[in-house]
Amino acid sequence: MFIRLVIVVLSVSFFSSLALAGEVDCQGVETHEIKMLNKSETDPKLKMVFEPSFVSAAPGDCLKFIPTKKGHNAETIKGMFPEGAKKFKSKINKEFTVRLDIEGLYGIKCTPHYSMGMVALVQVGNISEEMIQKASKVKQRGKAKDRFKILFEGLN
Repeated sequence: MFIRLVIVVLSVSFFSSLALAGEVDCQGVETHEIKMLNKSETDPKLKMVFEPSFVSAAPGDCLKFIPTKKGHNAETIKGMFPEGAKKFKSKINKEFTVRLDIEGLYGIKCTPHYSMGMVALVQVGNISEEMIQKASKVKQRGKAKDRFKILFEGLN
């Protein structure tokens, strides 16, 4: 009986540490919440949006993506995140937090609604004109192209 108890305690301890290893440490830094919405709360004409769709963060800050309706996720866009930064992709319908340590621009999309324009732009720290040019030249499709055009205009 004692051995079973020890095995259970060790198992719980081991699996708890695995769960913690996958969590993001956001203590002591700002966490920016981004809602994943079917319809904008600020402009009812806009459908399939991240709100806010632009975030200015400091290096080390966290982004917390909150799915308010089913069917959304958050994923980096190929070619639209700084060199040395890790790409990420959340699971559909799951709250997701990521810490961004490297300065630059991050383009983010909702994979199922990307062509419908569900994109966001995150500026981490100081950015250069070269970073803006590189990120803005990444080909977009559908309504994402128009939404990114507006987001990049806001940087200039």
